[in-house]
Amino acid sequence: MHKTANVLNKLPKKAQPKAKSALQAVWMAETRADAESAFDAFVTAYEDKYPKATDCLTKDRAELLTFYDFSGAHWQSIRTTNPIESTFATVRLRTAKTRGCVSRDTILGLTFKLGQSAAKRWRRLRGYQWLEKLEQGITFIDGIDQSPQNNDRRSAA
Repeated sequence: MHKTANVLNKLPKKAQPKAKSALQAVWMAETRADAESAFDAFVTAYEDKYPKATDCLTKDRAELLTFYDFSGAHWQSIRTTNPIESTFATVRLRTAKTRGCVSRDTILGLTFKLGQSAAKRWRRLRGYQWLEKLEQGITFIDGIDQSPQNNDRRSAA
């Protein structure tokens, strides 16, 4: 979301809708190979006229496509910044209204309590059962578990 906005800001307004669709094709691709080809197509289409936009995108290529190395169940959570933004929206809203007699300790305490309060309304992460495999270092390719156990089950089917 933020990277898309940063790239689009480097384009003229009339070119932004088409460019936005091309950028969405990158992060909505089913596989890393499809994403790579969509990425290359965007760069080819825009690098001559808008080098600043393509430079902004290409400098973070590896990081932008890293989510293909995680479980497919986690892709939606990785692609969005909403969990971070909504968590801090509550804190930002309350701390902006607090004025006077505010020390570092009182703000830290207030922020902590607001975070605890917001946590009561959080939903469980999709694919939480895959987190253990990620911690064990299991490899995922295009969102699919590549562990030997999982490969044995696939070949038997």
